[in-house]
Amino acid sequence: MYLHEGSVVTKNRNRPFAIIGVNSAQAREKVRRVVKQENLTGRSFWNGQQGIRGPIAQAWSVQLWPTVIVIDHTG
Repeated sequence: MYLHEGSVVTKNRNRPFAIIGVNSAQAREKVRRVVKQENLTGRSFWNGQQGIRGPIAQAWSVQLWPTVIVIDHTG
């Protein structure tokens, strides 16, 4: 999805827009490596090692990865 995210950011660069990533990798260091390797510029949060049982996934009713939630500038 990284390539797709980059194209979405490029196409919407002049609009109120952001991509926020939520990761559930087994180790935070792995997440940091991927963010650096893929040159991801958006905010990225770690959901813990519980997968879809982590606090962010639970709050947003995530049932599987990847999940895409779109929220416009009005919320």
